[in-house]
Order: sequence, then structure tokens, then C-alpha cells
Amino acid sequence: MRHPCLDFIDTQYIQLFQKAFLFSPTENDEKGVHTMPRYSGILMHISSLPSPYGIGTLGKAAYEFADFLAKSGQHYWQLLPLGPTGYGDSPYQSFSTFAGNPYFIDLDLLIEQGLLSKADTDTVDWGTDPLQADYARLYQHRYAVLRKAWQTALQLEGDALQKKLRAFSEQNPWLANYALFMAVKQHFDNKCWLEWPDDAIRLHLPQAVAQYTALLQEDIAFICYQQYLFYSQWTDLRSYVHRLGLEIIGDLPIYVAMDSADVWSEPQFFQLEQDRTPRCVAGVPPDYFSKDGQLWGNPLYDWDVMAQDGYGWWIRRVEGAQKLYDVLRIDHFRGLVSYWSIPYGEKTAKNGKWCKGPGIAFVQMLTGWFYGIRLIAEDLGILTPEVKQLLQDSGLPGMKVLEFAFDPSGESDYLPHNQIKNCVCYIGTHDNETLSRWLQTAPEEELAFARAYLGLNAAEGFAAGMLRAGLSGVADTFILQMQDVPGIDAEVRMNTPGTLGGNWTWRLCKNALTPAISASLAELTRRYGRFSCNVDEKGRFSSQKALEKIDKSNL
Repeated sequence: MRHPCLDFIDTQYIQLFQKAFLFSPTENDEKGVHTMPRYSGILMHISSLPSPYGIGTLGKAAYEFADFLAKSGQHYWQLLPLGPTGYGDSPYQSFSTFAGNPYFIDLDLLIEQGLLSKADTDTVDWGTDPLQADYARLYQHRYAVLRKAWQTALQLEGDALQKKLRAFSEQNPWLANYALFMAVKQHFDNKCWLEWPDDAIRLHLPQAVAQYTALLQEDIAFICYQQYLFYSQWTDLRSYVHRLGLEIIGDLPIYVAMDSADVWSEPQFFQLEQDRTPRCVAGVPPDYFSKDGQLWGNPLYDWDVMAQDGYGWWIRRVEGAQKLYDVLRIDHFRGLVSYWSIPYGEKTAKNGKWCKGPGIAFVQMLTGWFYGIRLIAEDLGILTPEVKQLLQDSGLPGMKVLEFAFDPSGESDYLPHNQIKNCVCYIGTHDNETLSRWLQTAPEEELAFARAYLGLNAAEGFAAGMLRAGLSGVADTFILQMQDVPGIDAEVRMNTPGTLGGNWTWRLCKNALTPAISASLAELTRRYGRFSCNVDEKGRFSSQKALEKIDKSNL
């Protein structure tokens, strides 16, 4: 069953809208990439949406948030990775680079479809704090509820459902390995695949794959069904988002998790020993923020093998991401120039070394294969001349963070007057303090410089002044964390890098998105030339700039 909001969607309109606006080339066309028009958006992960079921979902609150974006004149909805979370509940440590998080499947939509009853959901303890995602309770209860939906679907649809799942599997070749990986993982008490007691399946030997596929076929089918539900709900939501003239910015972590179907099923593309343990792992060296550096633990790519294969693994990965997103943010872009390689087993990131990455050849492969793709380079941190050169040669927009801008020396590249059009400006990202907390904790000399530089004052409000700086700047794109929207002013950050536990839990309060907040944000967005969508006198949405490009005779 489609969400009722989708009744408004006209397929022909969407196709014309996409042709006229979403995918039209720009001045960077000769490099195979599209630059981004002057727009703004909000960073708000699905998990942070309000819902009665312990975590945000792809249901009513997601549609309402899309409405809020449109009414506020925004164009982009930026998300964190959508995959099933693993170690530390981090979306950057997912069991698959392709799969969707089953926690995001909306239960109310399943109730509307007759797959669940209210009693199935209301009798479950989803947690007591609506402002925090409780991953422990989700792990305890969510899959049992989804299994009830699976069993009901089998009873109601039978062979018809099996036919749908076969078609879905054929369209998503990654699904077979992912479903088997998760089923075997559950079979072995959810241990990391490196610790599986059966060497044959741990090494992904064909005979063992066939054996466990037969042994665990019921669990495999249920896991496939979870992905079918996720992608069905996601497709409907994304269609609605496009109907409002909005686009989705997704996050593509440069590395995948060690405990993932991706590494288990295709180990040849990673720096692994014969027994599949990593030779070295990813991280970043010690810096001003961390004396031990950051030990991420992800396996490193064997870039030589990937190049010999024509980067086929990456092509499949980006093709999968394009089913979810309109624009892709490449995390840790500097790792394409050189990456920090830490010997496996080290307790900190201190004893690593820099190794050469694939560089411009890899970027040109992506922009050549995916002509017109829109990418954002996450180029934060200490940038070497080589990283700056790669960014320039690629034509991709980098990132500028205002919370990093106000070094009293006045020399930061992040200061508004040092920014360029082809970049994405943030006040802060998911890895930074919220603006409210930054204003409380930043060094006084930085705050003094910010007040003087931006003309911040109590009458306007410091948060509103920072928003003004971002919206009025020269950057083509400005993205605001949801916590930093004036009127929300949340103090809970999404993630503190280098820490484990207590991250990724923030959620928006129900009914927080008031008409007053939307109207205020819309006015500021319009004032600084970033306004994207308009609402007519009947409350209907349209993208004015897109409609101007559509030949009315085609409607």
C-alpha cells in the first residue's frame, strides 16, 4: 500500500520535473559532474525523526518533514548512511553498503496494509525517552514484530509475494550475499564473521554457501523481505520528496565495515591476509583534536586490484547509492589522495603511515561512468597541497564549516569571504557540536572574532546571526543541521568522533516543527536567494524554478 500522500503525484509531472531540473547540466559539464545551484537544505537523519516506535521511520513523520522543508523554502534533505547499523550503532559501520536499515521500516504503514495489528506494536516497550533512540530495545523487539508482518504477508499473498521477492532479488544482485551473511551471522550468535567456527562459510567457499543457503532458507527469505519493505517504503518517500521539488543528499562512507557482507563476500578487493584478517586498518593520525588519532578499524582497499578490475566494485556501489539519493557526499575524500594505514592489532592510530590512494584516476572513473553525477567531497581536516589539487582537478564542491572558521588569526579558508561558489557551507556537521553548545564551549577568542566578523548581537540572536552568515554567503549550497535551526536550538550532538557509546541517538521532539519556525526560515532563505519551493493559496507545493523550465505544451 502506498502512502496516502502519494495520491497527489502525477508520474508525467515527475518525469518532466526531473528532465527539466533535477538532472540538467551546468558549467562543470566538461568534467562529467554537475555543479549545484544556489540552494539550501537541512541535515536530518531518518533515525532522528519523531515516532512512537523508538526510532524515526519512513512513515508519517518523514512525509511531514519533507513538507516542512518545502514550506521553509529548502531544496535539500541531507541524510547519514541508511544502512543497517552494526558496531556502536554507527551508520558508518554498516553490515552492508547496499542494504537499508530495517529499523526504519514504518510499522504504521504495515498496520494500514493489514500486515500488523495495533496490538502487535502497542504492547512492545520501545523506550521511555522520545528524544533518544534506544538501540538495545530496538534490537530486542523490532525483528520479532517484523517477523509477524512477514508471516501475515505469506498467509495473505503466498505465491504472489514470492514472485515479488524473486523480482526484487533479481533487481538487486547484492541481496543474496547480504541475506546469507545476516542469516549465518544470526546462526552463529551474531559473532563477527571472522569468528565464525565453520571455516568453509567464513571463507565464503561455494560449497558452504550452497549448504548454508539451504539450511537457513527461511531466515534468508525473511531478511530479503525486510529489504523489500525498506525499499518499497523508501521509493514511495523519495517520490514524494521529488514531487515537492526537493532532492536528497546521501552519504557514501569511503570505507565499509569489516563485519559486513561486502568484505566477507568479496575479500579480494581488500588488504586481507589468507585467513581474512586485515593486514592494516583505516583511521586518521593524531591531531589537535585527538592525541591518539582515530582508530576506525575498517579494512583498507587493495586499490591495485580494484583498478585491474576496472573499479567494478565501486561502480556497483555507486549504482546502488543512486537508487537512494540524488546527490552523494563522499566521506573522507582526502583518503583518495593518501590514506592512513594502521597495522592490525594496534590499540591507537599513532603507529600508522601514509599510503598513496587512487587519486584523480578514480574520480575520473566515477564522473565518466556516471556522467552528470553530483558529488560532494568531504575534504575537512588538515589539507595538503595534493588534496587541494585533487579537489580542483575533480571540479567537485568541497565543504566549509563555520564552526571551524573563526581562528583569531583571520586566515581560515572557512571564513565566508574566503569561500568560493563551488562549495557546500555548513555551520556544523553531524561530527560537530550543535550551534547552541558551540556558543557555550568555544574558546572566547574565537567567539569574540565571530561576534566582530559577523556582527552577532543579542537582539538578533547569535544562532540567527550564524544562520544569516551561512545563507548569505557565496557558497552555492548551504546545509543546516536540524539541531541548529532557530527555534529548535537542541544541544545534543549526533556524534563525537573517536568515542564509543552515546552517539547517533538524538531525536526531534514531536510537534517541534511549528509554522512560525518554517515561516521564519523561509523568509531568510528567500532574502538570500536560496528559496526553492513555493506553496500556492491552496497549500499545494511546486518548484517554481523547475516549472519555469518545463514546456507547458508537454503537460
